[in-house]
Amino acid sequence: MIDTVNILAISKDDGVCHRIHSSLESEGYKATCVSSPLEALHLLDRGLVANFLLIHAAKNDPKDSLFAPMLLQNVDSERLGILSEVGDTSWTSYATKWNIRTVINMPLMRHDLAKLVVRSHSEPAVPTSSLISSFGKAAKYHMEELDNNRFFLAASPIMMQLYSDVRVLAPVDIPVLILGESGVGKEIVAMLLHKYHANSEKKLLNINCAALPSELLESELFGYEAGAFTGATKSKPGMFELANKGTLLLDEIGEMSPQMQAKLLHVLQDGSFCRLGARASSRVDVRVLAATNIDMPSAIAEKRFREDLYYRLNTLTITVPSLRERREEIPLLMKEMFNRGATEFGQPFIVSDRIIEAAQEYHWPGNLRELRNFVTRTLILRDEESAYNDLRTKTRSKVPASIEDTHVEVAINRPPASLGMKGAVNEVKNETEIRILQEALSASGWNRRRAAVNLNISYRTLLYKIQQHRLTA
Repeated sequence: MIDTVNILAISKDDGVCHRIHSSLESEGYKATCVSSPLEALHLLDRGLVANFLLIHAAKNDPKDSLFAPMLLQNVDSERLGILSEVGDTSWTSYATKWNIRTVINMPLMRHDLAKLVVRSHSEPAVPTSSLISSFGKAAKYHMEELDNNRFFLAASPIMMQLYSDVRVLAPVDIPVLILGESGVGKEIVAMLLHKYHANSEKKLLNINCAALPSELLESELFGYEAGAFTGATKSKPGMFELANKGTLLLDEIGEMSPQMQAKLLHVLQDGSFCRLGARASSRVDVRVLAATNIDMPSAIAEKRFREDLYYRLNTLTITVPSLRERREEIPLLMKEMFNRGATEFGQPFIVSDRIIEAAQEYHWPGNLRELRNFVTRTLILRDEESAYNDLRTKTRSKVPASIEDTHVEVAINRPPASLGMKGAVNEVKNETEIRILQEALSASGWNRRRAAVNLNISYRTLLYKIQQHRLTA
């Protein structure tokens, strides 16, 4: 027999997968069958060497989800085949689009297998261990699947180092502080930390500290007894109890009130707390992760965040870089998002080189969240020209992402020497901050909530900045 031939098949039908296995392996070939292009892509990326990719196009079954662009763009059409039911031609347009010339009718016969063997030995195997980027270069990267169709991807040196740090810190059962701009993927890092923790089979719960008033946040975190307040007709456990032996992510912890910070510090110190209205304390064993996009040293200096709580949380700290600091990952991230989105919406979409080039030039103030929204909007509207022009327009405007993202240039002769270097930089920084605030507030007609969104800062931070600089309409 000739060298072993590996066939990778995609079928949503378990029965078809079984028949593919039995037909191929009875002839001495190897077969792997998965239910989606995404699974096939992951197998190829993780080292599976496949000589041929066979797509089962079932009659009267939606085809869009099987012909995923991200997979088919990176497999030679000579290595592609369609397994079809006799008389079914619903897949014809896809075969034309992807230049697939090998078509096999069900059931698989010996002469059909011979076609695959001939093809598999006339061309090199399907490329593995990397995706071929739109620029024709193999992009090495690491990707991991997480819950709820989320994923972690690292291709840049800075993200590879972050992944290495996560693997080191994950087993250590002490709090971790996750820092980074809004939308960079702090929750993804938290999910990764939980995945490699000893108690990963337990729950990972997430609560947004900025989304709830202080009183409601307290009851959500610690729970309450029946009769603790009006409307409390029965007892309710809080997040700390529900996450016992597991992990609790306190997202946007920088927005937590000072009173709540004091209560949280107590829990972190000895693991005990009281439900609202309870007479006895409870003890829990919870691994706490905290995430924020605020500048912690400034918040401590301005008495907005307790210094003792900060030092309790930052024993281990991970800083997630912004998307503009890892631009080489944008093509991979976009292709993965487009692939998943195309599968979800049931319609294929080919992301062009010029879209990727424009995306790499844009500064992405909203980071991964903004990128994901851009991909979703493009998939829904299916207007590549509009998407491209939108990116180019925003790139040319060069609007600052946020106050924290502004790069300050100090004029050589502007600050008086008496201020010193630090004072000079602070003065120019304050002036720049005031200018950006005034422009954002004017553009929104002094709608503070809209201005906060445009500046990519919280509403509370904007109110503080307005008061600090004594800004008026």
